[in-house]
Amino acid sequence: MMALVLRRLLQSIVVMLVVALMAFTIFRYVGDPVAMMVGQETSLQERAQLRVTLGLDDPIPVQFGRFVIRMVHGNFGISYQIGRPVSELLVERLPATLELSGIAALFALLVGIPMGVYTALYPTRWLSKIFLGISLIGISLPTFLIGILLILLFGVTLGWLPTFGRGDVVAIGGWTTGLMSVSGLKSLIMPAFTLGMFQLTLIMRLVRSEMLEVLRTDYIKFARARGLSNRVVHLGHALKNTLVPVITITGLQLGSIIAFAIITETVFQWPGMGLLFIQAISMVDIPIMAAYLVLIAFFFVIINLIVDLLYHVVDPRLRIDTDQG
Repeated sequence: MMALVLRRLLQSIVVMLVVALMAFTIFRYVGDPVAMMVGQETSLQERAQLRVTLGLDDPIPVQFGRFVIRMVHGNFGISYQIGRPVSELLVERLPATLELSGIAALFALLVGIPMGVYTALYPTRWLSKIFLGISLIGISLPTFLIGILLILLFGVTLGWLPTFGRGDVVAIGGWTTGLMSVSGLKSLIMPAFTLGMFQLTLIMRLVRSEMLEVLRTDYIKFARARGLSNRVVHLGHALKNTLVPVITITGLQLGSIIAFAIITETVFQWPGMGLLFIQAISMVDIPIMAAYLVLIAFFFVIINLIVDLLYHVVDPRLRIDTDQG
């Protein structure tokens, strides 16, 4: 197990270095940092002095090494437009994005897995047909359209839920959460549903297809022949063996939820990292764009590492192969 962790950590370091190179390329070659930081009245001498101060005259390998060292220490530079350290801006927005993504992922898992199991065990029942119809709608409709329809129905027409913002938040140390206030909970319902709907339908269909395949295997027939109850066969044997591919997709989708919460945050004006990234694109704020790329890659690396470790918890065959290797 330790060898597996070390191997995955080395792979993660390589991935992060590649992402850092991409972020550095964006930071260095997309636009002129000096031109974005100064006004038109700035003289050429002042521009040249600023270029020397920022180290832009150094060789490219030296600049990249300095960029990586600063990135490891959480220093992504100063925002061109806002004039504040990028790390401070990301730390302020991170709780909102993680809270939204976490609730959306939890919603997708807690609803999608039972729906997938039910439609696999009882494929001819009318409730299964309703679930499959809902999943088809969830996959077909774009995320932004689902959000707009929810705003129109529950925010404008019925007036039950707020249409934008995060509501009242409570500060706990350096963390802010809206889960401890009524307005915060109301503000979270529609964005979390919008963000988690596609993941829910994907997980439901994956669980259904894997469950149907597992139920046709020989060991399930042997378990039934031994006189085990349907509950034990379905939940203790079939579902457990269904979870290996589900863990893979769920792990990747969790990273996608965090990375692509941009659309949901824009529709609902949710004050997270995605909205900050969209604003940075509109203002050509390169340091924020580069930092967002690195941070999202870091989330994907951590999630994939956790998924690899969960494989060995769910599937004993992988533990045997690792020990033998």
